[in-house]
Amino acid sequence: MAKADELAIDQDRLAAAWRERLPHVLNKSERCEVNKDEGDPKALRITIQVPGHQMYELDYKVAYVDSREVRVELVDVEKDNVSVDERGDIIQQLVHDYQRHLHECAQALHSLTHS
Repeated sequence: MAKADELAIDQDRLAAAWRERLPHVLNKSERCEVNKDEGDPKALRITIQVPGHQMYELDYKVAYVDSREVRVELVDVEKDNVSVDERGDIIQQLVHDYQRHLHECAQALHSLTHS
């Protein structure tokens, strides 16, 4: 029997739920890709493509600590398929904005992840 606070959904269903919900949390022009983390059954890999001339792609790992809490970790930032230093002010603002959106998405999925 699983502990009450343990994630009780398989990774395929979790990824599918995120694919469905995340675009509703982001702006219409932003694109996202959600995949299973092959090395961690309680985590997803998410890429967000920022529209416009910036052409940034932000890669995150979203890991479920338990059925309600996620840990959002920035993995990489790329511009035109080249990794860039994410410490600049503009990129840091983007990183924090998207981390907030990822937490919003996780909250929206509580009814699915917390049973």
